[in-house]
Amino acid sequence: MNDTNNITLVLKNLQIGYTAGKPVFSEINLELKPGSFTGLIGNNGIGKSTLLKTICGLIPPLSGEVLIGTKKIQHCPQQELARLISLVLTDKIEGFNLTVFDVVSTGRYPYTGYFGELSDKDIQLTQHYITQCGIEHIQHKSISEISDGERQKALIARALAQQTPVMLLDEPTAFLDYASKKNSTQLLKDMAHRENKIILLSSHDLDILLRYADQALLIEENNTCTLESPENMRAKFYL
Repeated sequence: MNDTNNITLVLKNLQIGYTAGKPVFSEINLELKPGSFTGLIGNNGIGKSTLLKTICGLIPPLSGEVLIGTKKIQHCPQQELARLISLVLTDKIEGFNLTVFDVVSTGRYPYTGYFGELSDKDIQLTQHYITQCGIEHIQHKSISEISDGERQKALIARALAQQTPVMLLDEPTAFLDYASKKNSTQLLKDMAHRENKIILLSSHDLDILLRYADQALLIEENNTCTLESPENMRAKFYL
């Protein structure tokens, strides 16, 4: 377990968006505690991806703060931030002749030093999370030769190998079949509890997400941000 895995993620008066004066969402106040698996719910275009990218520092907040423990992410050096937050997007992976193992092992780069050489521990952890995600049978295949669903599993494995206290995932199960959606969501919940992580995952697969999430964060058009139990959310969506 990462020594930093007893910290909270706090959003204070957070305003997110791409252009000053044109926020996508405002006044987000939220605290997520370690060991929690939270589902992020909202309509397309509401700002879920923007929120995740703001939390991890890819997009600067228009105002307000994102804190991991006592650290403001805006003030964290890149390598330190990479040890605090991992991110899974649905973007395509670009790279020549990268194998699945190569891609997953890049999750260890925040710990490898200037030359990026993998230690025995790094190799063992890479192999461990490849196995955890059920992709050991394709680990030596080129990332360009596998299916979209297998590629998503590789990205989840890479984020887990990064061993950060906070994991953010944007539609990570979008390309998976139903059984893989369930297995991957269960795995992430187990990891949140076992490794005391904060995992925030957006998904349109509400039935599966609300079955496994500890809590659900709903963002709505009227600038409302609600953190509720899965039971309350299921009742709201008639699931």
